[in-house]
Amino acid sequence: MAELSLTGGCLCGSVRYEVTEAPVVAGYCHCTRCQRRTGSAAAVSAILVPDTLQITAGEELLGSFDPPDGWSKVFCSACGGALWAQSRDDARLVAVRMGTFDEDPGVRPSYRQFTSYAASWEPIPDDGLARYPERRPVS
Repeated sequence: MAELSLTGGCLCGSVRYEVTEAPVVAGYCHCTRCQRRTGSAAAVSAILVPDTLQITAGEELLGSFDPPDGWSKVFCSACGGALWAQSRDDARLVAVRMGTFDEDPGVRPSYRQFTSYAASWEPIPDDGLARYPERRPVS
């Protein structure tokens, strides 16, 4: 079996990364923090297998917002492009912003979490995805 190599990066191209295994799952987050971070109604991220994200360029440009009650939000300090969220308790756990992949990552969103906080100006579509009023339970 050939080794997977997904690549991606920030808006300006200064930060580049590679993912060496297919993402586990992907989903939308409708929390107000994601709304403010993205300037949109929701963020969509792909959760990775631990230890499969490798930074290939621009590591010195990485910045993060570290909320006291959530994962660190990692971004490029040159262009402000959101890249991934990372567990503050276990840095091996990462959720990459799907819009940063260069190509199709092979995973599709399968859930919507924090739907209780969805933006009133953009109704959640009837797309058949699992919905969770708060954080999606991790099994």
